[in-house]
Amino acid sequence: MAKRDYYEILGVEKNADEKQLKSAFRKKAMGCHPDRHPDDPTAEARFKELNEAYGILSDSQKRAAYDRMGHAAFEGGGAGAQGFGDFGDIFSQIFGGAGGGGFADMFGGTGRQQQARGSDLRYELEITLAESFAGKDMQITVPVREDCDTCDGIGAEPGASVETCGMCGGAGRVRTQQGFFQMERPCPKCGGQGEYVSDPCKTCDGSGQTRVERELDVTIPAGVEDGTRIRLSGEGDAAPKGAGPRGDLYLFVHIKPHDIFEREGANLFCRAPLPMTVAALGGDIEVPTIDGGRTRMKIPAGTQTGQRMRLKGKGMSVLRSNARGDMYVELAVETPSKLSAKQKQLLEEFAAESGHDISPQHQSFLDKAKRFWDDLVD
Repeated sequence: MAKRDYYEILGVEKNADEKQLKSAFRKKAMGCHPDRHPDDPTAEARFKELNEAYGILSDSQKRAAYDRMGHAAFEGGGAGAQGFGDFGDIFSQIFGGAGGGGFADMFGGTGRQQQARGSDLRYELEITLAESFAGKDMQITVPVREDCDTCDGIGAEPGASVETCGMCGGAGRVRTQQGFFQMERPCPKCGGQGEYVSDPCKTCDGSGQTRVERELDVTIPAGVEDGTRIRLSGEGDAAPKGAGPRGDLYLFVHIKPHDIFEREGANLFCRAPLPMTVAALGGDIEVPTIDGGRTRMKIPAGTQTGQRMRLKGKGMSVLRSNARGDMYVELAVETPSKLSAKQKQLLEEFAAESGHDISPQHQSFLDKAKRFWDDLVD
């Protein structure tokens, strides 16, 4: 059978330029690609013929030889007789790498149903600051999707048949045409499963899965911070009908506010009231630590409100480290209240004996105030 004229195959005139050739090939390729005609046994041959025609005419030297000698130029080892073993090569050049992998690949699809995977789950976990410091082994209960015990994950009542979906032919996806573009989407009849259950399981409503409570042992590492996300691989939902791996479980850690301590990174801060007498005369006070212990702090005489003291290594654990942060104690001098008559008398005697030297900040403030008032008068 004589070969058809290459210009006729592409539907262009002999004086067509490179742009016209490329445009004609694109239109023809979209219309006769084998993926669009799976039931036509001649589709591949026609598409290969189209590729061969464009391969010759898009090459200036081969086109010149064809214009002089016709098909004879490429017979018996002539110029350009090679290079038609894979009809996807030319197509991939035009459509940016789609090649012979299927018409759906040209637009980002794979032409194959991807392996299903179970859904990932999120679990909000609340712990105390002390548990964050020390770490904790604990058991949690997570609602997950598992294969239905009644139907063993098939989705059909015992004895019922599971049939191949007639709409998608078992592929799980259907194609729709929009102009030159062919789009794929999950089959609306079988939900992308490729199968159709004639008598759905009453326990799981045909889904093949039920929600169950699952107990898991988890370890919270020492030093974990508020908002930390911990991934537990393979502890999420089971894949539908065992089609793939389980999803993952993500623990989002939240730390309860503490009555005494505030956290900033690995450091802790607390505010300690200080009796006026201890602040004035000096002495010791006892403060708690996050590890459940206590420590004594030496207070120097004349301590003022707002002074901060550092306890090195008494802060939080550092994640994945043996180090610890520091603890900072802010002192707040407390004014006595509910004084007895004797205490009032002693304080009055103290005030009468007091001079400027024992309250330097107060005296400095009065001096500044006096200058401010004098300036207003002047």
